[in-house]
Order: sequence, then structure tokens, then C-alpha cells
Amino acid sequence: MTEYETKEYDVLVIGAGGAGLRAAIEASALGVKVGLVCKSLLGKAHTVMAEGGVAAALANVDEKDGWETHFKDTMNGGKLLNNWRMAQLHAQEAPERVKELERWGAVFDRTKDGKILQRAFGGHTWKRLCHVGDRTGLEMIRTLQDKGVHQGFDVHMECCVTKLFKDGDKISGAFGYFREDGRYILFKAKAVVLATGGVGKSFPVTSNSWEYSGDGQGLAYDAGADLIDMEFVQFHPTGMVWPPGVRGILVTEGVRGEGGILRNNKGERFMYKYLPESTKDGYAANDEEAVTWVNAAIAGTKTEARRPPELSTRDNVARAIYTEVKEGRGSPHGGVFLDISYQDPERVKKKLPSMYHQFKDLADVDITAGPMEVGPTMHYTMGGIRVDADSQMSRVPGLFAAGECSGGMHGANRLGGNSLSDLIVFGRRAGMGAAEYVKGMSGTPKISEGDIKDAIEEMEAPFKRTDGKNPYDIMKELHKAMSTYIGIFREEKDMETGIARLEEIKEMIKHAGAKGGKAYNPGWHMCRDLRNMMICSEAIARSALSRKESRGAHSRLDYPDLNDEEWGTVNTACSKDGDKMKLEHTPKPEMPDELKQLFVKKKEAASV
Repeated sequence: MTEYETKEYDVLVIGAGGAGLRAAIEASALGVKVGLVCKSLLGKAHTVMAEGGVAAALANVDEKDGWETHFKDTMNGGKLLNNWRMAQLHAQEAPERVKELERWGAVFDRTKDGKILQRAFGGHTWKRLCHVGDRTGLEMIRTLQDKGVHQGFDVHMECCVTKLFKDGDKISGAFGYFREDGRYILFKAKAVVLATGGVGKSFPVTSNSWEYSGDGQGLAYDAGADLIDMEFVQFHPTGMVWPPGVRGILVTEGVRGEGGILRNNKGERFMYKYLPESTKDGYAANDEEAVTWVNAAIAGTKTEARRPPELSTRDNVARAIYTEVKEGRGSPHGGVFLDISYQDPERVKKKLPSMYHQFKDLADVDITAGPMEVGPTMHYTMGGIRVDADSQMSRVPGLFAAGECSGGMHGANRLGGNSLSDLIVFGRRAGMGAAEYVKGMSGTPKISEGDIKDAIEEMEAPFKRTDGKNPYDIMKELHKAMSTYIGIFREEKDMETGIARLEEIKEMIKHAGAKGGKAYNPGWHMCRDLRNMMICSEAIARSALSRKESRGAHSRLDYPDLNDEEWGTVNTACSKDGDKMKLEHTPKPEMPDELKQLFVKKKEAASV
């Protein structure tokens, strides 16, 4: 058999972003032996691209804030499809996780009296996002890495995991290879934590980094876990649209949080007309109210003015921009204009340093002197591996997941800033859950030689296909299918066509070939990535077709209304059934009565 290296751990963490690092830190602190695997170099995780801030109800700026309001905002943003327990734990524990980062050395922006500064963000009732300019994710990764290095766990960089092993129904390890030279590695592990991020590589225009090919979701699916709510794909409303080489790169919501205004090619501030009736009371009705709010934000003073319409939820803003462009009111390069140049240039550079340099260096646009062109970019997937809220374990014993590759926390649509707090809250819980699982085990799970042989043969197969299809040509076909048929707006006929096309592409993937050797061979890497991308793409398409309503980030042209009676109580769930994907609708966890009371309107409460 082909040679391979062997490493043995109690807990193997796959992914070294915020969730993976926090899980590894926690498991290690609890006394178990931990290994950490990352697809890229340590420090290159996609978490560094998170700019706006980390949401936590510290109440440093708005003293009325509390976990109950954060919980309610999260549930409302997710159109109440969230796993209520995950949303509750997140809101309750986020403040302590942020303070923990501060104790570990994170340097946050400060209020005048020295507290962590918090800014406004779409869908949040109060100013809640703790931030470091617009480089919050970078500071988080720096802090967690420093803590992790001193924790002393092993790190395997530029390593891809291709297969999870089981002993009976329990996780027993994983198999992978090093990208630089293709050498294989076997990980014997009693528990595995997946923290691999999202599925952006399945779409042609995305803010996600190259690593985001749905690896964790694919591994979990093959191991017997189920993927829930995959139809909910968030298109961030503001990605760069020009020049072409940077199309899709994120323009942080912090620009709008600091007062940025969206206009169409007629100069109209169009978001007023797209505010849903249910949320209009929370937003400014005219420019005068919006200006009052912005001026108070600039001065750092409190105000009763309502938020500008640009701070509506991401799904709503993305659909608004899409509609403006489609109806001919877009910018020259297919987006709209986002303008913060009316503010003092030095304030903009201080508050949004990454945005200033990003546009100046990549697009030769000075955002302090004029507007930027922005448009929707595939940004985040709310769905993912179904996990237990408290422990983060999937239905496969010993398999845990945290961060974007897990599902349930965000429901139908994630609020900005909740991703970073999600990482540290549930990264910690996954690490703790994995460590406790390992400590409660008796004996060591086994890995069969046959399973190892199969894993090696799967990786060697592309080289044996002398007339194999170019994997990058297959990826282009996948991109075309997803953007054409499973995009921002969806319709039954299109999705049925898209699913049929995905079945054809699935066959193409089986014949993807690689040429040359294993060292630095991206075509070979893509052959493996395509398999995970296809699992996620099919789950998104089949789940979207099955949900006959519009909810959050899932917009159906043929079913434009939200249907709580039929669809408000179920999650979609995709699981492996032989060679087929099985889709079910499973009951959403029932929220306890004391939390339901938070959603009773004041008038109703007063009349009871």
C-alpha cells in the first residue's frame, strides 16, 4: 500500500478559523491531546475577512441592550426558523466570549470612558458590534492564534482532509494529504470537530476565499450526518463590482453602519421603498430623520432618531439592489452606488481603514472623494451540519461542528456581526463537547486497513484517467448552473432545470482527471473539492425547490409570501441514502413559553 504518515490525537479539529482555533483552545485546556488541521497557512483563515465587528450585548453604548434583545433580533432576523436554544446560548454567552478575547490581548476600539466601543449594524436594535476599525476578524484570529500557540497543540498546515473514518457508528479518525507535495497522512482520533467554513466556491461571484468548497459539509454528509436549511444562502448586498479582478470582494456593512448611503443611477436613495411593513417603524421615514441618526453617530451622542434604511437586514438590501439593477437603475458596472464621501475624510480613514485602502489599491477609487460601486455577492450559508445546541455534536457520535459549516443558529438569515460571535461561542462549546465525549469513552475506536486503502485509491483515481475532464471546466459549469438557476431569486421551473443540470455535472465530476505529479497540483486538488462542492450545491438546490415560500434569504418568485402555517415549523434536512440524496422536512425545535413571551407585541401584552 502507498506510504502514509500517522498521527494520533484525542480530538482532531479541521479548520483553523475563529471556530476551529477556539475549539482547539478549549479542548486542549480541558486536558486532551489536540491536533489542528488547516487547508491554508495558519493565519490565512477566512475569518480575517470579517470586518464590521462581533455582536455581543455588552450595553457599553446603548445601556438598554441585553441578551434578550439580542436573542429576539437574531430570531427575527432568521424569521424564527433558528434553533432557539442556539440563539439563546449565543446571545447569553457572546459578551463573556468577547471579554475573554480582550483578556487574551485583543485590542478593541474604545469609548471615551475606556469601554469597548460598539457600532450599529443591520437588524440589530442597539449599537452592538464590538470592533477594531474594520479589521475585527483579523484581530480575532491574531488573538486566538497567540493563545493557541501557547496552548501547545499540534498544527498541520496546508493539509486537506478527504475522508472521515468510523468504527461502527462512532468516529475513529480521518485521512488527508499535504497540498505542497501530496504526501498522505492518517489521523487516529476519538473525536473530530469540523470548522471548515462555507460553500462560496460553488458560486461564481462570492466574497468567500478559495478554501470555501464545503469540505466539512461534504465530509459530514458522507459520514452520515444531515445537512439542514441549505436553501438559505445569504447574498451580502455590498461586494465590489469593479474592476473585474476584485468582483465579489466584500465591502463591509460597517460602511453603512457609519452612515453610508445607497443610491441608484438617478441619484435616488432607494432603500426607503424596500422596507417591509413589519419593520418600517424601526427605520427613518425620510432623509431628515436619517441625517439626525448619522450626525449623532458621528458625534458619539445618543439619539431617539430611527435608523437609516440602509441598515435593513442583508436579505432585504440584497434584493433591493438586485431589483434596482434589473429594472435599469444600476451603476455602469452592474451595481449601485454606496457613498460615504460626504463625511470628513479623516474620520472615514480612521473608522474604515481597510475599505479605504481596498478601494484605493485595487480599484483606484478614493471613497472619501466619491461613491463606490457595489452589488450582491454570495457571502454566507445559514444552513449546514445539524448539531446539538449545547454540545455541537452531530447525529454521528464523536463528530462535532462549529461556525459556518454547522446549521441552525441563524435560521433563514444571519444578522451581520453574529458570525464572529457564533465562532467563539460555539467553537468553545464544540471543543468542550468533544473533550467531554473523549473523556467519557471506554477503549479506542479502530480504523480498518480497507478504509485506508479506499481513501488512497479515491485520491489516486484522477491520475489514472488519461482522458479525464478538466476539473476547472467542470467548475465553470457548476458556477453557471448555480448562478442561473439557484441564485437570489428562484422559481420552480428554473430549479428543476438546475437540478437536472447538476445531475449531469455530478457524472462529469466522476470523470475529472489530473495530469502531472502531486506536488503543487491545483487541478488534482480541484478534483477532490468538486465532490464537496457538488454535495453542497445539490443540497441547496433540492432544499430550495422543496420550500414553497419566501423566507429570509430564500426568495421564490412563484411563492413570494412567507407561509408560517406550513413552513414556519420545519427544517429541510438532506442526508445520504446510498448513492442518492434524501430530503426530509423535520420539526423545528419548540421554543419554551417564557422565550415566546419576548415576541408578544407590547399592545397585546398590555391587554392581557
